[in-house]
Amino acid sequence: MHFERLMSAAHPLYGRAMELYRVSFPPHERREALSQERILADADYHFALACDGDTFVGFALFWETDGFVYVEHLCIVPELRGRRYGGQGLELLGQRGRGVILEIDPPVDDISRRRQGFYERSGFVVNPYPHVHPPYHAGCAGHGLVVMSSPRAISAEEYAAFSDYLAGRVMKGAY
Repeated sequence: MHFERLMSAAHPLYGRAMELYRVSFPPHERREALSQERILADADYHFALACDGDTFVGFALFWETDGFVYVEHLCIVPELRGRRYGGQGLELLGQRGRGVILEIDPPVDDISRRRQGFYERSGFVVNPYPHVHPPYHAGCAGHGLVVMSSPRAISAEEYAAFSDYLAGRVMKGAY
């Protein structure tokens, strides 16, 4: 498996990837289409198609800084889940030479507990910092999430740097 960075909404797989994005994440957890198109030009942002040979298997939407990689969204095509593509994607992100940070829903039901277990099996650990992801849409509130990181827990200073980057760069122009 490999990542192919998509730099334009004109890419032939952009529409398919955006449809997967739309059906895989609830509205409050995803960007509006225009916001998604605008950030493709951001040097830190990677809209990375996950491919197995020529087959589109999913995507990783992530931000790469000098200090960390922040995974905003990771998704595998539903009929291809359970084939280790998600784990392989996380391995590829870990090979970028920086710690990897992502957020998950609090583990309150079977699905969210399984998701946390998947990330823990992939080398991620839960961080203790109370965290609210800023809203993607005007008039909406942020939502509480759990911050996970790999290959180790992040310090309070690292969390503050991540939180500042999230609010000031990732979410800038989200709506």
